[in-house]
Amino acid sequence: MMETTPVNDQITDSITQANTEVLGVGPATAMGNTYQAFAQALGLAALNSTNAQQQSNMSAQATTTMGVTTLYSIDTATDAVGVSDIFDTLNPPPPPPPPVYPSGPVYPAPPAK
Repeated sequence: MMETTPVNDQITDSITQANTEVLGVGPATAMGNTYQAFAQALGLAALNSTNAQQQSNMSAQATTTMGVTTLYSIDTATDAVGVSDIFDTLNPPPPPPPPVYPSGPVYPAPPAK
């Protein structure tokens, strides 16, 4: 117990109770501040994630638009002929088989004199 002081006992008790309240509320206030900071950080992370996704979608849309524009600007008939020529030089078609007649092979006619 405290010793008797020249200060009124009611004043001493009220100050002691106020100090005890500050000490008792301290951990709860600290946790509240921690939760608030965590909520703000989590909100900013979600905002940054959404922003990054939007920017990625815009880049993908621009890339697709440029690709389609490039495809539409090419003369397709000329390209088809060029590609066909390239394939023919790489893989020439096989020679046709000799004709087969029911009566037997046909020999070329002798040269005229």
